[in-house]
Amino acid sequence: MKTNTKYNSPAKKTGLVKGIFLLLLIGLSIQTFAVTPKRIITLSGALTETTDALGFGKNIVAVDVTSIYPAYVGSLPKVSKNRSVSAEGLISFRPDLVLAPEGSVSKEIAYQLKSAGITLVNIKQEYSVSGSIAFIKAVAAALQSTEKGEALAKQTQAKIDKALAAVKKTSKMPKVLFIYARGTGVMLVAGQHTNIDAIITLAGGRNAAQGFNDFKPYTTEALVEANPDVILMFDFGLSSLGGADGVLKMPGVAQTTAGKNKRIVQMDGELLINFSVRLDQAITMLNKNLQ
Repeated sequence: MKTNTKYNSPAKKTGLVKGIFLLLLIGLSIQTFAVTPKRIITLSGALTETTDALGFGKNIVAVDVTSIYPAYVGSLPKVSKNRSVSAEGLISFRPDLVLAPEGSVSKEIAYQLKSAGITLVNIKQEYSVSGSIAFIKAVAAALQSTEKGEALAKQTQAKIDKALAAVKKTSKMPKVLFIYARGTGVMLVAGQHTNIDAIITLAGGRNAAQGFNDFKPYTTEALVEANPDVILMFDFGLSSLGGADGVLKMPGVAQTTAGKNKRIVQMDGELLINFSVRLDQAITMLNKNLQ
């Protein structure tokens, strides 16, 4: 009687051992590339808020100057005194992950971070409801936390839907002119295809600045021609002009519907242009202010 050596030959055993070893290596590789970051730097307010909302606030070691929410973020180290960053400044905090808005970090700095063994993830932000949801998921993926991302995205979508439903019940669609100010020396108005244009529309208003994209310098003639029902500003911008009384005294304002009715609205800048986990709050608050 012949012995069946199909499963007992040395060659077969060696192949089986090699196969198991290969699978173990693959498993270890996956774990190596999916390590949750322990030291994170975030380079925008939206990235900071989203990272915190995903449960990684305790891992943030430094932020940019635009990051002010949640409150504890104000006590975190800043990577720069303005919006520009340096490789040395980032590396000094010993991060294992840097989250940055797309296009905000130069190729030279990106190369230096990579050479230092630091992962840089550039995240695109689109100013729309779908863009906000995609942004949350992208941040979660960078944090190796896709399940949390899906859950947070679902919660955020539900809150946004509720806010938009409330907006539809309001009848007014006032013309809104946004003025960005840093004192009287720096004043810009927001045109079409901007984050401000998007939030005004979502909140049930109409952007009074038409015929141009992006931001352009404020002029008295353009203000009078736009004739807004409401003038919208960031809170710090309004303060830099001396409050509502200061704005009402600006040339041309008294000739507009907004000036005649003293309709000057101020809002927290980071909330207004967040377009992430607090988008529903921005929509609701702006809508109430416009009504």
